[in-house]
Amino acid sequence: MDKKFSSFMGFFGGVKFPKMLQTFINKAYVSYFKIDMSEFDSIDSYENLNALFARSLKKAREFNADDSIFLSPCDSTCLSCGLSNAAMAYSIKGREYSLKDLLGSAIEQNEVEREYDFANFYLSPRDYHHFHAPCDLRVLSATYIPGNLYSVAKSWLKKIDALYTKNERVVLKCEMNNDKIFWLVFIGALNVGKINICFDERIKTNAAANFTQTYGYKNINIKKGEELGSFELGSSIVMICEKDAIELNLFEGKVVKQGESIGKIR
Repeated sequence: MDKKFSSFMGFFGGVKFPKMLQTFINKAYVSYFKIDMSEFDSIDSYENLNALFARSLKKAREFNADDSIFLSPCDSTCLSCGLSNAAMAYSIKGREYSLKDLLGSAIEQNEVEREYDFANFYLSPRDYHHFHAPCDLRVLSATYIPGNLYSVAKSWLKKIDALYTKNERVVLKCEMNNDKIFWLVFIGALNVGKINICFDERIKTNAAANFTQTYGYKNINIKKGEELGSFELGSSIVMICEKDAIELNLFEGKVVKQGESIGKIR
């Protein structure tokens, strides 16, 4: 039912209503979610709700270009962060998930039992829905994992154990310039019509596919601040990185913006 409803919402969001009605719908959405549109095109310029959901910045944000600075990949709220314990991390306080279950085949068996720093970022409907490279990186692989489309709001994380491991997701396994490995996990959610990955159009989400698909790469190098992809509507991003590879400056409830410094690469 969750996938059907999200597909319906994706369809509804793609409908182009007459200009006057569409502008009214757009304004109502912006008002309801208290969206700051100062960095984006005018409300009446979006032809449907999907275009508004996936709005692009008019001007790329400035960020600290120092190679040691690690950036937030998205506009979001940090729901939880810390150090994994026995290959387990927390979505919110008291709710664990298995790193192996989350990452699937994107993590090797000899990597599973290591300690990792983790951070969970929740993108609300009011947030900018594109995500960007937090540092210079090389994409080693992308893994699509089918699943449900439960809401990833805090209230649902309290209801459903290990929710992140149950939802549809795309896992990017990446390597930093210091040779440390980290994963970015883009998690689908209720009403999320699609997760778009800029460098590989083969990755299709909220689709009929019910099997894991993995794509390996040799020459996908992304510069710090470059766009990696986008969600249609809000969702979550989970970051898993080798212990002590990054000194993160995060805490539960911290609101961050894409391009803001959230740590230093060691």
